[in-house]
Amino acid sequence: MVILLFSACGEDFIPKPKGYNRIDLPDHEFESLDMDLPYSFEHSSHLQIEPDSFNLEEKNWINLHYTSLNARVHLTYKAIEGKKENLKSYLDDALNLTFKHQIKAYGIDEGIVRTPTGYTGLVAELSGEVPTQFQFFVTDSTQHFLRGALYFRTAVKNDSLAPIIEYIKTDMMHLINTVEFD
Repeated sequence: MVILLFSACGEDFIPKPKGYNRIDLPDHEFESLDMDLPYSFEHSSHLQIEPDSFNLEEKNWINLHYTSLNARVHLTYKAIEGKKENLKSYLDDALNLTFKHQIKAYGIDEGIVRTPTGYTGLVAELSGEVPTQFQFFVTDSTQHFLRGALYFRTAVKNDSLAPIIEYIKTDMMHLINTVEFD
């Protein structure tokens, strides 16, 4: 007993640094959206497309569900119908939905996007403990308006999710650059 007591007090304890779970992300692979919608794009082949269950009246709203990453990108579509007041309303809604996170966000980085097909969009990257870290919209300014927002179903801190967020942002930038409106 005495030998055990003295041998246990040999070295000083050094705490180990905090570690994060290892996240193995698949390679980026894309396929065309195969649905009867007023828009199309290339999306990750590592996700499932689901109809939106939040607003059943909106038949053109879908979710891009990354099941293995516990993330969803919620896509909402609105027809502008050539009315400037509709475009203004949709732009205001998109910007308000982004800026309502200012209370918790450390920062919001915005960038205007011009797609290869000539559409205009806005990408907003939010940092901090916010429920959505990436939001965007793409429009042709006369007929179509598509908005997307990334959500996670987890209580994990966003710094732990950073590799997944970056992975999905790459996928969403590909989606934005390949969007086509009918």
